[in-house]
Amino acid sequence: MYSAAKTILRIASVSALAILIISCRGKLAQADVLDLSVTPVQTVDDMFAIQSNNGNLDLRLEALVMERYETDTTVYESFPKGVEFYGYSADGLLETVIVADDARHITWKKDKDRELFEAFGNVLIHNVLKQETMETDTIYWDRDRQEIHTDCYVKMYSPQGFMQGYGMRSDDRAQNAILFKPFNSYGYALQDTTVVVIDSVNFIGPLLKRKR
Repeated sequence: MYSAAKTILRIASVSALAILIISCRGKLAQADVLDLSVTPVQTVDDMFAIQSNNGNLDLRLEALVMERYETDTTVYESFPKGVEFYGYSADGLLETVIVADDARHITWKKDKDRELFEAFGNVLIHNVLKQETMETDTIYWDRDRQEIHTDCYVKMYSPQGFMQGYGMRSDDRAQNAILFKPFNSYGYALQDTTVVVIDSVNFIGPLLKRKR
């Protein structure tokens, strides 16, 4: 009886080992077919990032979720729940705010100096210092050329009036926006030159993280 029990245990052990090997092989097979181009290699919740230039604050980024993906040629970060960019002047003042429902930041593996931001859905670009605001659906931000542009419908508001049209190019600080195909726009003929515009954002302080 003791010998029979040992034989049963040996058979059970071999069977368990066989099941373990088959199970591991199944998991390895699933890993082999994992497509990293559609599966994030990294996920960050409640992202808060700062970029500086020669010791000076240059850019601040906030997002509820950041997902990093890799393809054969590119690496890109996706912000599927919205993103907020804050750009600062050489004097350290908050100058430009870009808000969008969705965005991607793309870099190329063979050209590491090349990068592109794409923002989609209810895109708002606000120049705090000039009190100018643009609204559109899609914007492309080329960091190499220091340019933002779109071919979509754009609305532009400023102390000088209102403009709308299709297609826009500007420096990445939204200081000198050019509307290519304007229509039904208007300007204010009279202005009170004694009006004082207070930059309340920079007066309070731009580095505090916005409460959600």
